[in-house]
Amino acid sequence: MSTGALRRPETAGGLRVGVLALQGDVREHVAMLGALGCTVDEVRGPADLAGVAGIVLPGGESTTLSMLLGSAELVEPLRERLRAGMPALGTCAGMILLATEVLDGRSDQQVLGAIDLGVRRNAFGRQLDSFEADLAVAGLDGAPMHAVFIRAPVVERVGVGVDVLASVDLAGASRPVVCRSGTVTVASFHPEVSGDPRLHEIFLRDVAAVSATRTAYQHA
Repeated sequence: MSTGALRRPETAGGLRVGVLALQGDVREHVAMLGALGCTVDEVRGPADLAGVAGIVLPGGESTTLSMLLGSAELVEPLRERLRAGMPALGTCAGMILLATEVLDGRSDQQVLGAIDLGVRRNAFGRQLDSFEADLAVAGLDGAPMHAVFIRAPVVERVGVGVDVLASVDLAGASRPVVCRSGTVTVASFHPEVSGDPRLHEIFLRDVAAVSATRTAYQHA
């Protein structure tokens, strides 16, 4: 189900971005980014990071992804690129990986610390408790975003400098499910499943802006 028409950012044709391709919804993200006009690399090891200007961390199983990041020797290279300002989009498990704290994770679970959030895994329940909702997301034009929540996490702590763009009700409390800090955007749900490209468009605009700034600096 698509709730947003694909709108190629003007600069997307010159961009090369990566999708973490260790486990999860890799193909869906690759297809959506490709349809938006950029070149997409599947990132499986440190060498694959060299040519990309932004990274998407897909949904999947967060503890498995954490272990695979370690075995692929990607944790420190990713942290270094993210600290240096590389734009990122994380969906579902990708949001957990990009956070600073996993409230119910394993003691050895790796996080990348790119956005100051405390996240709880599987906050809505198991697979049978998956659901869909239409969300008003701050900063997005057009209709509400149709969100597909599958074993979804929620944010329980929001740090300084993090903007909450959308929330849902959970057990009578409003919980953030879309957040943004700098050029890092995260969502609890799967926009690549619903077919709405607007969060990917934000990501690509961030990549274009950062790339343009660095190019201008290098030629100054």
